[in-house]
Amino acid sequence: MSSDSTTDSPFRSERTIRDEAPQFVLPLVVRIEKAAPPARTDALETAARAVLAMLSDERSLGEGESEGEWARAIREWQDARIRKVVRRARGAEWRRATTLPGLTLTGTGADTETSSAALVRVFPPVPLDGWPKELAKLQVSGTELDDPAPPPAPAPGVPVLWLSPDLDMTAGKAMAQTGHGAQLLWWELDDKEREAWREAGFPLAVRTAPPARWRQLIAGDGPLVRDAGFTEIAPGLTVAAEWRRPAGDGISPSADRR
Repeated sequence: MSSDSTTDSPFRSERTIRDEAPQFVLPLVVRIEKAAPPARTDALETAARAVLAMLSDERSLGEGESEGEWARAIREWQDARIRKVVRRARGAEWRRATTLPGLTLTGTGADTETSSAALVRVFPPVPLDGWPKELAKLQVSGTELDDPAPPPAPAPGVPVLWLSPDLDMTAGKAMAQTGHGAQLLWWELDDKEREAWREAGFPLAVRTAPPARWRQLIAGDGPLVRDAGFTEIAPGLTVAAEWRRPAGDGISPSADRR
């Protein structure tokens, strides 16, 4: 069954029991300097890895006496709508954002005179209307990024977050969607598989699916992200997550869950 089709999915457009819970949002901030912005694909992949880093951090885990300092916020966020919002920052704005508790992930892009490796900082979930002032001041718009060249084919064995070829999303919106896709993959794994993926540094790729491949993916049983349509786009499918499974890679979902 696709992950978007369960009645308790956090990504459905219709009202569900999740709407009765207090609502939280996972803030992400991407550094975009005017002179040297990151490449779009690098930013999307780094945002997805940032979400996984937050979910797996020891401060996000545990209950009772062993509860990490972020664990309650993570739990309450996952019990409600799974919202992620990406804002942009540069210069002093970025430096102020990095003073707040969170995790900064660096992309794999090269630093040149005209571009830089992606930097994305993810923060523990906050109430929907309770953003810290250092983040509330940051802009959501203006996250238009480009790739200087078409990205290569995904490396063998790497999970792929396929974007719908039918949608035109800003980089910020697409970063949130790929974060959703990474989270759905995370939920499918057992503890051993999660640890293996974490130790490997959460390798993954983000690509736009060719139309024929997209039709295959959404007809399959892999995780699908269905956007609720609150911002930018109409409700519908945005991301299909796929595991590439070479024998012995140690991080693929077990066959009995596929």
